[in-house]
Amino acid sequence: MGFLKRLWGYLVTLFKGTAERAMDPEVEIEQAINEARRQDQQLRNQAAQVIAHRTQLEAKIEGAADDVGEAREMAKQALLRADEAQKSGDTEAVGKWTRAAQSLAMKLQAAENNLSGFKEQYSVAVDQAEDAKKAVEQNAMRLQELAAKKMELVGKLQQAKMQEAVNKTVESISASMETEAPSLDRVEDKITERLAHAQAKAELHEATPEGAESELREAISVTQADAKLDELRKELGLES
Repeated sequence: MGFLKRLWGYLVTLFKGTAERAMDPEVEIEQAINEARRQDQQLRNQAAQVIAHRTQLEAKIEGAADDVGEAREMAKQALLRADEAQKSGDTEAVGKWTRAAQSLAMKLQAAENNLSGFKEQYSVAVDQAEDAKKAVEQNAMRLQELAAKKMELVGKLQQAKMQEAVNKTVESISASMETEAPSLDRVEDKITERLAHAQAKAELHEATPEGAESELREAISVTQADAKLDELRKELGLES
């Protein structure tokens, strides 16, 4: 079982490496840029949530502050009425407004606690929002750097492709020249062979009686021609 697991791991690694080597570099560049854009969008969405939380807390703080102000004012009014009832000797009214003031005081305490809690959260949310904005800004710069790097890499890739095309053309020319050389050598061998055969036949012809006869006739013809030339010179009065 362990052997099969190791073998499977080896095959997966081998296949992955082969696939990566076979992948077009331009496709890899585009994939890297798309992944960076996806991460940037995801980061922006998360940052937007953080900033929205801060904005929501601002609204809650404003609402809690209103609650505190309202509870405080109503508690004061209840105390004033209780005091008036005390001065007028209205015991029942004193109890009524005193209980109302106590209830409003509890509301005030709760509203102040809520306000305090929201302010603490808001302080954290402000820092988080600033950090989120900085992260978005830094990632945007990184994305711009990647875009510039993409342009550079695509340019280099185009240069590489052009050079590869030129290299193939040069290799094709070299191959053509190499294939032509043996053909010319064979032609030269054929011509040399024919010349050797012709010279051999001539040499053999001279060695035969017919060749000797031909040579003799040629010599006689030359002698007769020289004699005819001497005759013509005498007729013309030219010195021989």
